[in-house]
Amino acid sequence: MTEDLRIVVGAGAVCNNPDWIHTQEEELSLLNREQWAPRFREGSITAILAEHVWEHLTYDEGVQAARLCYDYLKPGGYIRCAVPDRWFPNDDYQRTVQVGGPGPKEHPAASHKIVHTCRSLQSLFASAGFEVELLEYCDESGRFHARDWDETKGFIYRTRRFDHRNRDGALRFVSLLVDAVKPESPAGWSSPQR
Repeated sequence: MTEDLRIVVGAGAVCNNPDWIHTQEEELSLLNREQWAPRFREGSITAILAEHVWEHLTYDEGVQAARLCYDYLKPGGYIRCAVPDRWFPNDDYQRTVQVGGPGPKEHPAASHKIVHTCRSLQSLFASAGFEVELLEYCDESGRFHARDWDETKGFIYRTRRFDHRNRDGALRFVSLLVDAVKPESPAGWSSPQR
């Protein structure tokens, strides 16, 4: 029986996925391959969860991080990634998630480097070799789209269904939510150039 490794990167203090390995940036940076090698074998991880992590990386850093994760995921493994949505039509929300944050350096958004759209996040993960499934997102016109997704495969709190701010049928806080899936590799197929 193979081990089912599931990790949360940038977990913070919240433990919404209790059976997963929770990590912080200091111990498992998405930009530091040397931190991954002692803990995991390449091709050994089933799932990686990142709730509001990728917006703390530039686009190019995000691609670099996606490539690192790609190498450590099993074929068919995935990254469940949630980030703030640039196309969510709510001015208060956009002020809160803006690049550089809305206030002092202690504010969680102070280190935001990008606010993604579904197109930019799809492009980022696709350039690292992933097949990207949009789960929750806003389109260019600000219309919100969601499909059913299984929270047992990675619980994300800041979503339409689970965020306490979304009540009485009103959306007040959403995430751009994707599953970036590493393809099942056919014989002779190699990963994208690094």
